[in-house]
Amino acid sequence: MAVVSGASFRVVVFLGLIYAALMSVACSQSTAPAPAPTSDGTSIDQAVAYVLMLVALVLTYLIH
Repeated sequence: MAVVSGASFRVVVFLGLIYAALMSVACSQSTAPAPAPTSDGTSIDQAVAYVLMLVALVLTYLIH
């Protein structure tokens, strides 16, 4: 088996550190944050519709 000299080992370690630093810079792109949720009124309209349907169901049950 060949013995690796100290100088070549240092070169390999140095190149490995440079490679790791460059890869971390290349992968450091951050994605844009998600937009904040906004209510356009459809959920409120749907809730009102459900309540009105429930009231109509109860009134229908009570009348019959």
